[in-house]
Amino acid sequence: MAGDLLSFSLLCISSLIIIVNPLGATLTYISLTENLEKSLKLQIYRDACTIALIILVVVGIAGTIILQVLGISLEAFRIAGGILLFGIGMEMVYAKTSRTKLTATEKYESRDNEDVAVMPLAIPMIAGPGAITTTIVLTNEATGMSTVAWLVIFASIGIAIAITYFMMKYADYIISKIGQRQYRVINRLMGILLIAIAVQFVITGIKVAFPLMGGS
Repeated sequence: MAGDLLSFSLLCISSLIIIVNPLGATLTYISLTENLEKSLKLQIYRDACTIALIILVVVGIAGTIILQVLGISLEAFRIAGGILLFGIGMEMVYAKTSRTKLTATEKYESRDNEDVAVMPLAIPMIAGPGAITTTIVLTNEATGMSTVAWLVIFASIGIAIAITYFMMKYADYIISKIGQRQYRVINRLMGILLIAIAVQFVITGIKVAFPLMGGS
């Protein structure tokens, strides 16, 4: 039981940090706020992280209920989520900006938007479709486990958002140390890990939906 909880904890922390992608969110934050005053920048990253945290916590609490209301099975959602995460991971490996994160039009329009903290930083950069999908899958995984497993999920969400918060806070220092080449290397490594997690989601979903294919 302790071993399962440890494995689940590592899965929660790694998958949420990778899909939230604090470094990618920070670089977007820098590009969107480069001409703004320091006080406004401070307000933007605080609001963005707070809103993203609220969204993911609400999804974690009500995600299962939402699936039940819509009549979607966990296995179907897990497989669909795995496919979505696989696509995001592939784009990370090939150093492309995921379309589920931020489009060029959104980035351009957000420069004249007074509330860039909400759109596009909080949604979809931090709490995007991938993060929402991952949170719902993880909360359903925790259904048959102890209460500690639920606490691990919300703690993992908090850790991912906290990392993003501090990276945005010290964005000027980070950008001075990390060049585009280094960022692409880190992004590709994270993409490979995300692909592995996505494939595992799909495998687990297929095994549960079609037990005979799992050999049971």
